[in-house]
Amino acid sequence: HGGGEIASARVVEELRRLPVGLSSGELLARTRDALLTANAGLRDEARARGPGAMLASTVVALLVRGGHFACLWAGDSRCYLWRNGYLTRLTRDHSMVQELVDSGQLSEERAAHHPHANVVTRAVGADDELALDKVTGQVASGDLFVLTSDGVAKDLGDAAIAAALIAGGEGQGLADSLIALAMAAGSTDNVTAVVVRCA
Repeated sequence: HGGGEIASARVVEELRRLPVGLSSGELLARTRDALLTANAGLRDEARARGPGAMLASTVVALLVRGGHFACLWAGDSRCYLWRNGYLTRLTRDHSMVQELVDSGQLSEERAAHHPHANVVTRAVGADDELALDKVTGQVASGDLFVLTSDGVAKDLGDAAIAAALIAGGEGQGLADSLIALAMAAGSTDNVTAVVVRCA
């Protein structure tokens, strides 16, 4: 396994330990704690491997409870909200190119194909202190959340993701469709998609 696969597995392992039945506040706090625990464990393992070793993974986590949602993330994995026929990106990439876009030095269109498009500025395991961003909101009936790795988001782009959602599909079938589209587009990065529909 490469460093990314080991790091991703550690993140999943920590999140799987979360108990069921937590309140919204407890769930958010425990999820944050699980990611901080994964970060500390990955930093320890990297130090044990020697100078220059890095075990890191981007993460995006969606929590839905009692009519509200919260999304935590670090890196360039994304969460989108599809509501009433409109796609909204809820997350902002923690990446070198996003910083260039924010400062006006690079257009959104050129960002995905920039030579440093895969350079993230935050990730679980990358630094001793993990900084997670959070966005919260209310859930409406029919909302659909799409969580993607950079291999889907960057190689397809927001317009193609929206087109796939307009074309329809449910749950795993829609996620599989996004993955197949990213692969057909020639993605050479991690290709992951999760779709969550709210009743």
